[in-house]
Amino acid sequence: MRIAVIDDDKLVALSLRTILESKDGIEIAAMGSSGEEAIALFREHCPDVMLMDIRMEGMTGIEAGEAILSEAPDAKILYLTTFSDDEYIVKALGMGAKGYILKQDFEGIAPALEAVMRGQTVFGDKITERLPELMKSGESRFDYERYGISDKEREILELVAEGMSNKEIAGQLYLSEGTVRNYISSLLEKLELRDRTQLAIFYYRDIK
Repeated sequence: MRIAVIDDDKLVALSLRTILESKDGIEIAAMGSSGEEAIALFREHCPDVMLMDIRMEGMTGIEAGEAILSEAPDAKILYLTTFSDDEYIVKALGMGAKGYILKQDFEGIAPALEAVMRGQTVFGDKITERLPELMKSGESRFDYERYGISDKEREILELVAEGMSNKEIAGQLYLSEGTVRNYISSLLEKLELRDRTQLAIFYYRDIK
């Protein structure tokens, strides 16, 4: 797994490099200290994951991420920051970032990178706890029929948003795990979303 580390604090960047290079299977492909460098390094090295700070002088990590994703929609960007500002979290979620974790969660960085490589979206515990509140948008008038979403799919969507696993959903609805997976795959396709986390975000932002 080739990682690009972007952080304008050189001490933090070097610490991240030391931590990650001690892990089997992780290679630091590039290091930078600004949003502009992030874009250039992505174009040059095409890393598997961009591990990027949010607040940097000049172009922010969010702005750099938007530029990268506009060129390469499948790029994997994991934000690592000391800030848990609501505005940044919502922007990161909306732009298609693969995760947003806090720098104090050092021990969780490598597992988060591995999860992103597996196609998952990762958020630190403190951020996950706040997702329902952040994504609330008043009374829902969501048109399920427009997307061809059945009553059962709607029910499963709500349970996914509550954080239930496939096994837990299967047990509650008396379905097999395979059937639950099929329903979730159908929801992802109909709503043009990537994974379970984006389903939950969509639910709280656009439906709840």
